[in-house]
Amino acid sequence: NNPGDVPRGLKLTEQPHAPEVPAGLPSSLLERRPDIREAEENLVAANAQIGVARAAYFPQISLTGTAGYESPTLTNLFTGPAGVWNLAASFTQPIFEGGRLKSNVRFAEAQHEQLLLSYQQTIQGAFRDVSNALIAYRKNREFRIQQEHLLESAQDAARLSQARFKAGTTDYLEVLTNETNSFSAELGLAQAQGNELIALVQLYQALGGGWQ
Repeated sequence: NNPGDVPRGLKLTEQPHAPEVPAGLPSSLLERRPDIREAEENLVAANAQIGVARAAYFPQISLTGTAGYESPTLTNLFTGPAGVWNLAASFTQPIFEGGRLKSNVRFAEAQHEQLLLSYQQTIQGAFRDVSNALIAYRKNREFRIQQEHLLESAQDAARLSQARFKAGTTDYLEVLTNETNSFSAELGLAQAQGNELIALVQLYQALGGGWQ
């Protein structure tokens, strides 16, 4: 899904919430990224078997877990044992057609190794981008929800102080204080919503164009 048109004429706090990121997004979405496509095209140009290369270097995992936040599997790629990334190091099936085992040309071997290293680093960078983007999305979304609760409480306090002032049970200073707090909370929510939208755009970019 991709974001639709933004309604005009509304305050940011009145805009619809940013769309939720679905759970279970497959890592295969990253194959659309321009940097990965370029790295794969370079391998193909060197007569690589791209399906074998993907099997060796491209983890097939779910990027998102509960609530559309980063999945434990994605997190473990960088914080847990490096076993997933080390799979390629022990991968014995030749990736280049004709086989590196049959090649006696050192330059070709070095070129193939450099292409594979570049491919692996590109993939790792893509997964890192998605992980960072999902973490930023989660933090900004959680903060936006907190700001919504803060604004609700501030607005309730402002309404109560108005009622108390009309009833003659408080002075106008309390009204001004609570209205100022309510206005500050609304500004804070607008900023939080803006940051959440920016984080979502960055996630779209990291995924290579949303999740459709």
